[in-house]
Amino acid sequence: MAVDFLKLISSPDAAYGEGLRFFRGTGMLNQAIKKLAKDLEREDIDYVAIGAIALNRHGYRRFTEDIDLLLTVEGLERFHERLVGLGYRPAFPGARKKFRSSENNIPIEIITTGEYPGDGLPKTVVFPVPHDVAVDIEGVQTISLEKLIELKLASGISAPHRLKDLADVQELVKIKHLDASYAENLDESVRAKFIELADAVAASGDEPN
Repeated sequence: MAVDFLKLISSPDAAYGEGLRFFRGTGMLNQAIKKLAKDLEREDIDYVAIGAIALNRHGYRRFTEDIDLLLTVEGLERFHERLVGLGYRPAFPGARKKFRSSENNIPIEIITTGEYPGDGLPKTVVFPVPHDVAVDIEGVQTISLEKLIELKLASGISAPHRLKDLADVQELVKIKHLDASYAENLDESVRAKFIELADAVAASGDEPN
């Protein structure tokens, strides 16, 4: 009998155990993302993992309760045509970008190319075409580190309720041993904030846990 992921992690003890399995590269979320990656590739749907899944694949251990993906608008339509009803279902009637895996009820949320991070208002940082920013990490197409950082900075700068995105960037700075010079890889609109965060990490002397 399939286990309902959301019900499982509603128990603190069970959530802790699932978190440990997730960080070891096993557990329900890792199984789900690997299956999802194979399904997307089989249907020729361009994608990259973003959000906390991408953070973990770049070395920052943070538990998550869902899978975030970046698709093109055409890829989203293909997802509806080819995969909804065959392993995936809308999270609620009429949902276009929020889904659940049919087997374990794992949430999947999709962002599409051309959307703007954070407050959703037009800015120079935009969610890109997946294949332009993809790196293969253990068989899953994952957004590149520089683009992940760039999007999180733009999100945290523009949306007061997204300050966690700036904290995520600080953790990546620590884990990846980045310094202020890394800002040259980023869009000009977010460079000053990256330098501020990198300098704060350097001044604190913090090392990764």
